[in-house]
Amino acid sequence: MNQQMRKDVCGAAAPIAIFVEASSCGISRVVLELISKATEIASKSPREIVAFFPCFRNADLASELAEAGADRVIVAKDPLFDTYETGCYASAVSAMARSTLPDILLFGATPLGRDLAPRVANRLVTGLTADCTALDFDTEEGLLLQTRPAFGGNVMATIVCPKHRPQMATVRPGAMPLSAAKKYKRVGKIEFFDAKISPVNVMSRILDITRKDVVEAGLESAKIVVSGGRGMKGVEGFEILKELASLIGARLGASRAAVDSGWISHEHQVGQTGHSTHPDIYVACGISGAIQHISGMGGSKFIIAINKDRNAPIHDVADLSIVGDIFKVIPKLIDMIKEQPKS
Repeated sequence: MNQQMRKDVCGAAAPIAIFVEASSCGISRVVLELISKATEIASKSPREIVAFFPCFRNADLASELAEAGADRVIVAKDPLFDTYETGCYASAVSAMARSTLPDILLFGATPLGRDLAPRVANRLVTGLTADCTALDFDTEEGLLLQTRPAFGGNVMATIVCPKHRPQMATVRPGAMPLSAAKKYKRVGKIEFFDAKISPVNVMSRILDITRKDVVEAGLESAKIVVSGGRGMKGVEGFEILKELASLIGARLGASRAAVDSGWISHEHQVGQTGHSTHPDIYVACGISGAIQHISGMGGSKFIIAINKDRNAPIHDVADLSIVGDIFKVIPKLIDMIKEQPKS
């Protein structure tokens, strides 16, 4: 889109738009996280927050988006949106963007969002920063600062899109807190949009859906996370962590090294290629602190590191470091917790 198309008739800043991913289970949590971040940006640079919601059976969820902080919820309701199909969704979201002219357009970095966002970016002739772990806004330049791991996760790169609009990004689930959305509780308007979708837009047809039950680790919303790395040495080491996590009401996480070694399933992985989590307390056990892992847990409010290597990078980000043998420290910690009187 042309940069000169970015202002409305009143000269106000163009809106922030968020693609809404929802199912029969409700609105995806990452959508609410993006509304929260959009609210934060709007507090620095006043502008409208718009939700793009292609749907069919769950159009009633639009009111929840308005309550969460969207100033406008634009609903495109069509039977073709009942099941996700790339061509239909890309056409609809692109049409919504051309009608609304957002300055920023955000997607969750879910399997659906990762498939859809690049198609929309191509149709709108703009750039896309994928898999962001942090967003900020430069009010002087009017630029969205999009941070993501780069060069194999060895550096965190901040990317801008100065010449094309909208500025587009996919954001990892769990990377943004929900505090802003809960705080403002704005009541928005709900509008219906004719996306003019026809069977011609359908590039593929779903013949069958096989559902697989997956045990969710619940890391994105966890208040306490106990995470293990290569230093746990095997499945037996994670059994100790499971006991600790159970005693303190924590979720169990892991580094990529532990997952790749087969000690725990991928659903528990924290980091660049796993979950992003921002708990009140993050306990890193036997984790060295590679940037790939830090990118997924760096938003934790209080980090406790237990590692026998005093030079491990994890100690540089920890609020409390315990330098010691994990197989001596954790059992003593478990015993201390068990000795505490139950309230």
